[in-house]
Amino acid sequence: MGFGSIIAAMISVATILLASYVCSKGGFYMADVLADSVIEMQENKNEMVKTEIEITGISTDSVDILVSLQNIGSTKIGEFTYMDVIVTYQSESGSIKTVWVPYQESEILAKNRWTKVDIFPDLINPGVFDPGEEMEVQVRLDSSDPIGNSSVNWLMVTAPNGAKASRYFGG
Repeated sequence: MGFGSIIAAMISVATILLASYVCSKGGFYMADVLADSVIEMQENKNEMVKTEIEITGISTDSVDILVSLQNIGSTKIGEFTYMDVIVTYQSESGSIKTVWVPYQESEILAKNRWTKVDIFPDLINPGVFDPGEEMEVQVRLDSSDPIGNSSVNWLMVTAPNGAKASRYFGG
């Protein structure tokens, strides 16, 4: 009878050790994943700090907005698909509209889309918005309810890593 209780005690101790090992291994794994996430988040923040764009000018008619951007940071921007443009405006009917305007590559611009018109001087990395360069962007809104003539409006451009620039403009 004594031998059976020793075997039961050994099995219990082995089970406890195995459970402790599994729990500690899981804890170490979770701490490692959390540390990697914090490092990646910090790298993204560092990229965002190095990226800076500025809106240098905005001109508009009732449907199209021409925006001049300047890259005053130290990071180049090449993925225009991941850039966002948001426009808040008062339409001719008097209602306030906020529109997210995604990027469109083609030459014939659809409503509520934006496209890159030109980058200058685009000597280094053609087609990429490098530091020190200026980019002209055309934003086309919905022509069924265009911007009002006497309204005050707002436009924001966001880079792929989250850096942004915004500015008020007249209708």
